[in-house]
Amino acid sequence: MDLITGANDGTAEGETLISWQAPPLKFGIGATREIGYELARAGLRSVLLVTDPTLAALGLAAQVAKRIEQDGVAVTVFDRTLVEPTDASCTDAARELAHLDIDGYVGLGGGSSLDTAKMINLLHSHPGRAVRDYLNKPIGAAAAIPGPLKPLIAVPTTAGSGSECTAMVALGVTGLNVKTGISDPFLRPSLALVDPLNTVTLPAAVTAASGYDVLTHACESYTARPYDRRPAYRTPADRPLYIGANPVSDIWAEEALRLVGRYLRRAVLNPHDLEARTGMSRAATFAGLGFGNAGTHIPHACAYPVAGLVREYRPPGYDVGHAMVPHGSAVVCTAAAAFAFTYPTAPERHLRAAELLGANLAGVTAANGADALPATLQSLVADTQGPTGLGDFGYTRRDLPALVDGALKQQRLLVCCPRDVAARDLQRILAGSLDG
Repeated sequence: MDLITGANDGTAEGETLISWQAPPLKFGIGATREIGYELARAGLRSVLLVTDPTLAALGLAAQVAKRIEQDGVAVTVFDRTLVEPTDASCTDAARELAHLDIDGYVGLGGGSSLDTAKMINLLHSHPGRAVRDYLNKPIGAAAAIPGPLKPLIAVPTTAGSGSECTAMVALGVTGLNVKTGISDPFLRPSLALVDPLNTVTLPAAVTAASGYDVLTHACESYTARPYDRRPAYRTPADRPLYIGANPVSDIWAEEALRLVGRYLRRAVLNPHDLEARTGMSRAATFAGLGFGNAGTHIPHACAYPVAGLVREYRPPGYDVGHAMVPHGSAVVCTAAAAFAFTYPTAPERHLRAAELLGANLAGVTAANGADALPATLQSLVADTQGPTGLGDFGYTRRDLPALVDGALKQQRLLVCCPRDVAARDLQRILAGSLDG
């Protein structure tokens, strides 16, 4: 450390800097009405609206396109986003739309549509490279995006992924039966426009699965390895987006946990409870602001092979013609076992997370509280009719080696775990998550 300039030359024992970034945000009932204004104000004359077949059939995509056109911005609609997109689906979409001459993008939908919009923007803005060049190591080369992308406004219609706030995407990898991600500051949307009214048509099962993603985002970022317990980065370029738990992200994670504890059950059990819908939309955005900088760890690392290796499972509430495990369901299934594993690193944080979710901690101490957060998570999932374990998706003990191997490939996430994670640890966590 240079004591005069304060420069970190990489010789300090631990990291000392917090980096935290987020897009501008518009949040509230009716926010969608202002999308055309925001695009025109940014000087855009034409945009590509990326959405999915369900929202197109419901008429929401057409309504949003009309709002945009009323402010003098031309719209082309792509409404064939794949639920749980892949490197191939994004490549095919970008190739099909390569002839367009547009100024920017609008992503309308759940995390799948928002991530697909980010990827089309990337592939159009910097043509000539394959998606796998950008995928996180060891699956891809983790190449840095060479420069800025075109403006993108993200309009979520689920309270789940938080992709409207993050600089990353999650993709299935064709031929490898695994998911991974791309993380780069240039992927962060130009504006997050969050309107809880856009979530009211979600089926209960989709509301629940989306909510489980929020739940685990907040828990994982709150319990991640703290930023100042990592080795100092030799250069600013070496500092990752996921820096670990830190005082800024903690604020958002704590509020997201409080909102999930108050509103998730209500949003699932009564889809027309607008107060609950608004609360969960806030929770999803706040969790995105938290984990998008602090990171996630074991549950998300395990969720990628759980989703990638699925054989026959068809989730309720999702109109898909292929086997699929919803991301939130895949994540929450291993959360209880994962947080039992991480509990010794920071009992106070695990107990605080349980308390924020609504647990009664009377008589609970650090010495006897290891089950508090796992039990609280399991209660939330049971009350919202979620999965009881990986066995619900068709997995058995015979699948454990492949699941462990897939989780081990998610090193960008596993380094965020507050404990070092070996294959034997993942084996125990996944085995303990097979049945409820």
